[in-house]
Amino acid sequence: MTTRLNPYLGFRDNAKQALEFYQGVFGGELNLSSFGDFHASEDPAEVDKIMHGQLETPSGYTLMGADTPNQMPYNPGDNYSVSLSGDDEGELRGYWDKLVDGGTVTVPLEKAPWGDTFGMLTDKFGVAWLVNIAGDQPTA
Repeated sequence: MTTRLNPYLGFRDNAKQALEFYQGVFGGELNLSSFGDFHASEDPAEVDKIMHGQLETPSGYTLMGADTPNQMPYNPGDNYSVSLSGDDEGELRGYWDKLVDGGTVTVPLEKAPWGDTFGMLTDKFGVAWLVNIAGDQPTA
């Protein structure tokens, strides 16, 4: 897998509807995972919310999005970030180390419930970044 850079959109309670709308606009395959799928929230009101959605379009676009957990701020207008993802751990950790210089870590880069290494930061210019390093995937 190559490293990819793409927009990551934040929603409060309507990520599923928004991502289905974008699928209708751009076409492609949409994969959705809820907080409940990964037991990633103790709040029963968040079980069915989207923890991660990814749309892969026939034109090669990738659009990701999720519902913002209730305990995190949600401000329409700045509810976007940039996602860096792939399986080259050295490359992605290198980007993380450079991006966090002068910035703020919001979620440490560490093992996530879905098996990957994941972190979030805001760089010194106020841009939010998500870094996801693919972990070993189970074999069937």
